[in-house]
Amino acid sequence: MRIGDLNIEVPIIQGGMGIRASMSRLASAVANQGGVGVISGTAIPADEFRDEIRKARKMIVEKGGALGVNIMVAASNFAEAVKVSIEEKVDMIICGAGFSRDIFETVKGTGVKIVPIVSSLKLAKIAEKLGADAIVVEGGNAGGHLGTEKDSWDIVEEIANGVSIPVFGAGGVITPEDAERMMSLGVAGVQMGSRFIATEECEVSQEFKEVYVKSKEGDVVQIMSSAGLPANAIVSPYVKRVINEEKLTPKKCTSCLKKCSRKFCVKDSLIKGHEGNSEEGIFFAGKDAWKINEILTVKEVFDLFKDKVVK
Repeated sequence: MRIGDLNIEVPIIQGGMGIRASMSRLASAVANQGGVGVISGTAIPADEFRDEIRKARKMIVEKGGALGVNIMVAASNFAEAVKVSIEEKVDMIICGAGFSRDIFETVKGTGVKIVPIVSSLKLAKIAEKLGADAIVVEGGNAGGHLGTEKDSWDIVEEIANGVSIPVFGAGGVITPEDAERMMSLGVAGVQMGSRFIATEECEVSQEFKEVYVKSKEGDVVQIMSSAGLPANAIVSPYVKRVINEEKLTPKKCTSCLKKCSRKFCVKDSLIKGHEGNSEEGIFFAGKDAWKINEILTVKEVFDLFKDKVVK
């Protein structure tokens, strides 16, 4: 499929997962399989972000895929990360956790595709009017920060039929059958995050991946992130403390978010989760992450999903 003049051999976007969950190794592996590999640029230094983009470029040896970045609009480094992305000539910038009108003018004429994450037809139409090249429609069953309570299955079809630019469905796509169901709603492709966490190439700890594999139906609960957005996470001791509204005020703050409740540090707890700290970590995951029962290579994931999404 095509996004403007950009050809994507396999219409699978690997969700951009921060902090340091989706970096050059995972993104390049996805791009080498013909999909859109995505580096998360949220809450990491500009030099590190630039270095990861360059490392991914060197590791992408196959044609047919693309290299994108994901940047949270809610992050303090949003504008700086956009600047780095343009300078490094990534194929696309995917932005969620908020909506930026300014980015469309910033990216205009650079050749970089802009792909906002939206959760309503109204916002999808605004994005299209402002110049979005494609959109990702994400439901409340996705992992991480959310923009709606409605599951993707309840919102994707209306949005896919309501705009003329390519639409990727996100949230709930864990198995090949899920991808087939999403494609039946009229989308051009899918975005998957949780499924790519449990891959050999993902840069989180083995312990983090095992939490996904060992999770059971009902283990994913919703919390209110300090970013001011609801989020889905696998239940853990720290998540229970967040839900119980215990006093978890961080002693240090790097002001990584434009607005933060400071009730706890989502950045530090995510990093601890990715390191495998079961007591103090948060493990963001889609509601259906319990369907994941093994850790695969990125190639094995594509071998399972490719026939379901390529029209």
